[in-house]
Amino acid sequence: MQFSVIGLIVCFAVLIAGFLARGTLIVSLIASLAFGATAVVAISSLGGSSPLIYTYFAILLIASVAARRLIWRDIGMVFGQVKPLWVLCCLMVYAAVGCWLLPRLFAGQTTVFVQSQLRQGVVESVLEPVSANISQTAYFVLGGLVTIALCVLLLRSERMDQIRRGFFFLCVLHVSMGMLDLLGKIAGAGDVLQPIRTASYAMLTNVGQSGFFRIAGGYSEASAFAGASLGCLGFTYTYWRKTGWTPAKWLTLVLLALTLLSTSSTAYGGLAVLVVPVAISLLVAVLSNRVKKSDLQIVVALVVVLLVVLAVTLYDHRIFDPFARLLNSVVFDKGNTSSGQERAYWNLKSLQAFGDTQGLGIGFGSSRASSWPIAVLSQLGFLGTAMMAALLFVVARGLHGVRDWVDQETDAVASSVQACALAGIVGGSLVSGTADPGMIFFIALAVISATRARARLNATAIEGDYLLTTSMPVAAQRT
Repeated sequence: MQFSVIGLIVCFAVLIAGFLARGTLIVSLIASLAFGATAVVAISSLGGSSPLIYTYFAILLIASVAARRLIWRDIGMVFGQVKPLWVLCCLMVYAAVGCWLLPRLFAGQTTVFVQSQLRQGVVESVLEPVSANISQTAYFVLGGLVTIALCVLLLRSERMDQIRRGFFFLCVLHVSMGMLDLLGKIAGAGDVLQPIRTASYAMLTNVGQSGFFRIAGGYSEASAFAGASLGCLGFTYTYWRKTGWTPAKWLTLVLLALTLLSTSSTAYGGLAVLVVPVAISLLVAVLSNRVKKSDLQIVVALVVVLLVVLAVTLYDHRIFDPFARLLNSVVFDKGNTSSGQERAYWNLKSLQAFGDTQGLGIGFGSSRASSWPIAVLSQLGFLGTAMMAALLFVVARGLHGVRDWVDQETDAVASSVQACALAGIVGGSLVSGTADPGMIFFIALAVISATRARARLNATAIEGDYLLTTSMPVAAQRT
């Protein structure tokens, strides 16, 4: 094992910041997700795998919950009130068994793409057990355990304020490192964040695209930064729309600018998808005559941008030529590039592997795809995909049906975390090569599930008080 001093320093700094934010476990875990290329140690026995720093905060959270004096009573209460956890546990067991059994059961019967340590890239090979079976399954199981631990904490006490602080801390760190990375490249200093990139990933951080600098922020490449930006953008935008909090609005604008400047096809494809629910919400607000101040601000901003673009175009129609070339290269011509064709071939072979295994899957971590749904289908098969779809439904449903039984701030935080997770899924559907939906998804699953359980308890208590009051004699009610 090879340790990184810089990784340890970053871990310690995040832990101190979480302590000062009055949420050592929860705030630190969420904030550490901004460091997508920082690791503390590289494990040679797992093919040089280097767990990112969030894994250590996740283990710390799980260990602290497991050490509680009445943990088994808490576990029983959580599984009694949060039904999706049963599906999650079944999926965790299925993934753990499948990652060992399926690559051996179907060994040599299909071809897959795996990371090669010798060639420093992804190569096509016959299906066989690989180190990624262990490492990626461990990440997935770790995320599931974080969901259970967070449900225990969120059901026992009100911690939504820690969730809110953690996500805003994450967004601020993400924006800060993105701007620092961009300014460093503009100033000619290159990759100024290189010291914190201690993970054993292929770092594509100091490259350009059609004359523009690519923003990597705290991640290993621009596409990873863009995917994280989409999630942060979903959180800040939803929180601003729910509460009207001005700092959230400005964070949303900065995140949108960084996403547009990232020069990633993931960013532009994800934004095209996320614009649809925003447009639908504005249309519903107009048709229902419930237009809010934030709705008007969005419309005015769009009109101003269109007028500025039109004025600049009339002044000099060639000024937007570099942006047009960028858009063509990363979006419209993406499928004709070697990278686009290679990723399309990965997806095609993953779907073929799903068919070659009669729908059982090839096992967690056995192959690399270029789309999260395809990775889920090929690695987990029909049964695993059905369970993953059930968990995705829980997140997508959010607080629908129980919103009347929670306060406005809890509704705003839970809805914002939901938007962050779903925006991350959109980004993962465009580029992710693993079936793991990511730690944000597991946190959102815990927040939504625990909030729904608390809402049901509140509704039951209020209805019980009402029935008790109405059943009392009139004299007793007067007393």
